[in-house]
Parts: sequence; C-alpha cells; structure tokens
Amino acid sequence: MDPLKEFAPLPSDPPPGCPFAPPREYTELRIEQPVSRVALADGSWAWLLTRYVDIRRALSEPRFSSDVNAPGYPRSGMVTAGEGASLIRTDPPEHGRRRRMLTPAFTVKSVSALRSRIQEITDQLCDEMEEQKRKDGPDGSVDLVRSLALPLPSLVISLLLGVPYEDRVLFQSITATVLSRVNTEDERNAARKELRSYLGHLVVSKEENPGDDILSELIHERMRAGQLTREEVTGTATLLLIAGHETTANMIGLGVLTLIQNPRAAEELRKDPSLMPGAVEEMLRFHSITRSGPRRAAIADVEVGGQLIKAGEGIICAVASANRDPEQFPDGDNVDIRRRNAQHHVAFGYGVHQCLGQSLARAELEIALNTVLARFPGLRLAVDFTEVPFRSDMLVYGCHALPVTW
Repeated sequence: MDPLKEFAPLPSDPPPGCPFAPPREYTELRIEQPVSRVALADGSWAWLLTRYVDIRRALSEPRFSSDVNAPGYPRSGMVTAGEGASLIRTDPPEHGRRRRMLTPAFTVKSVSALRSRIQEITDQLCDEMEEQKRKDGPDGSVDLVRSLALPLPSLVISLLLGVPYEDRVLFQSITATVLSRVNTEDERNAARKELRSYLGHLVVSKEENPGDDILSELIHERMRAGQLTREEVTGTATLLLIAGHETTANMIGLGVLTLIQNPRAAEELRKDPSLMPGAVEEMLRFHSITRSGPRRAAIADVEVGGQLIKAGEGIICAVASANRDPEQFPDGDNVDIRRRNAQHHVAFGYGVHQCLGQSLARAELEIALNTVLARFPGLRLAVDFTEVPFRSDMLVYGCHALPVTW
C-alpha cells in the first residue's frame, strides 16, 4: 500500500460560509495531533505544525533550513520568488550578509520618512475613487481592490525599487500566475522566468543609468564591489517586487472588508485613529494570508512538539493556525482591535527570516485603513457578503475584488 494514502492532504480551503477562517482541520490537528504528516500534490509528504509554540520554536531553530535545494524541502505547492538567488532561500551566515544590504531601506526610521509620500499616494487614489463614484451616480460602485488595495503598495514598491510604475500591469499579471493554485507548475515557472527576464533587463538598464532607488544601490554599491552577482540582484528584486505589493494589497482589501463587517470597531477607529496600529496587528493575526508556509527542511534530527523530525524531512508551519491558537490568543476566532498581545502573531514569520518589509507593510495598512475610514464614513459593500470573490484559488489569500459604495 502507498504510505501516502494514510496521510491527509495539506489543508488549504476555509470552511464553507466562513471565508475569514483558516482550514477547519487546523483546529482539530492543534488538539489531537499538532505535528502530523500531510501528503503533498507531487506525491511527497511533510510534517505540518499547527501550534503556536511549536511554530515559533521551528522558525528559530538553526537545524531547519530555508534552502529549497536542501534534501526534503517541501517544494510542492509553495510560493516561490527568486528561487536560489532569493534572500528568503538562504541560511545564515549568507542570509545575514544579504539581509544587511537591504535593512537600511526598511528600518522603522526609513519607513517613517516615507509615510508622507504613502499618505499622498493614498489620498490621490481616494480622490480617484470619489471621482469615479461621482460619475457613476448614487447607484454606482467602486472595486476597492483595483482602485486602492492593489495600486497603493504597487506604487510604493515601484518607487522604492525604481521599477517603472507603467509596467505594473505586467508584474501584477505575472505575480497572479505565480501565486495561482490552479495554474500548472510549468505555467508558474514560465511566469517566474518572464519576471526575472524583465527585471534582468531592468538591472542592465540601471547599470548604465542609475537612479535613487534600492535596485540602483544594489547594483552600484554591492554588485560592482563583488558582494552580489547579477543573478542575486535580480533574485532580490523579484522577491521584493512580489512580496512588496501582493501581500499588502490583499491585507488592505481584507482589512477594509473586516471593518465593514465590524461597524462598531470601525466607529471606534474613526473616533480614535491612535488605535489603528493595534488594530493592524490584530488584522494581521486574524487573517494570516500566507496559508501554505513558511517551510523548512531538517538538516539534522530535531524534536518539535514531542515528535522527532529526522534530517532530510520537511516541515510546513501553518501560521494561520498558530495565530488562532487559543493557548496564545484566547477567543482568537474573533476580531478584537484592543487585543493586548496581537503583536505577538507570526504573520510575518519569526526568527532570522522574519519579514524584512514588515514596517513598510504596517505603515501602508495603517495609512490606508485610517484614510478609508475618514474619507468614506458610509462605506458599505455594494454586493452581498456571500458574493465577494475570495482568493481560494491563490497561494496568498484575499479578495479578487471588493465592490463598495457609500
């Protein structure tokens, strides 16, 4: 008998009628078998971790590797960007060396200096939403994903990287293919190749005509000094471009929708915008939009949650489960914008690979949500909640569209 038939497939879909919830199986596994084997689509298997304490332990354990080429790494169905040349696919000390090259652009201080520009972009996009609504009349609606959630982080990351914003349709389309669960692996690989080709040409262009941006700095300060190869610069750009707009865009959409569905919380935030940083942490905890990782491979035997994981075996950390673990977050299936420990979520990962751009993501979310609440006090769905198209077909969860009116 095929031993994989004894393992359940990796859970991925929210329960019927509960689009904000992670897969129902996570709750059962946290209680009954917090470290369990799951079958993957390519015929391999991995250990699935579902408890908060175990996931934090695993993500800070040096005996687990982030290298996709490490034996046992669970590659099937994963989100990839930049592959081996990517920052997130390297282990210490190489990971630390590369990360330090990027850290200055994403510090709290650097992001704080960028806030006024983020606010300007947000205000402009909201102006355009109002103009569209005015033209369409009282019965018109606006797709908040297309009008605000997607263009805001796309504009910001394009500005930081020095990617021409007029090329956004290209990189947004490619990203959608890379992150699709319904596309074949060949289609996703072709899309990755197309994006890397585009960014490779951009790197060559900036070698000749540098600008005031991260990509130009990497080329002229790091690549020319022999600290990075051209492939590594392109891989880093690929990662930052995808992660820099896709995840935040989906969190903005889900955040707005959550506040529409929780009018009391929305009113509290309108009256006291200083509550927004805590509310953003709670949104990040509650939604946990990356639902198929992070992933690692054991490079030595290590015990997690009472289970021995042998060298050459892979793990998948269900952060969406960890962020609903009642041992860490009581009543975690409900939104509480005043939750005292929401900032301890693992939506940005944990350990040395914790998300480099988390300060930027927080700033964009705080500014976007505060501005929407202030500008559109009567904001409501233009369709029934059951008609909102959620991204169950994508590796990063969110809304494909969010029709709103006011």
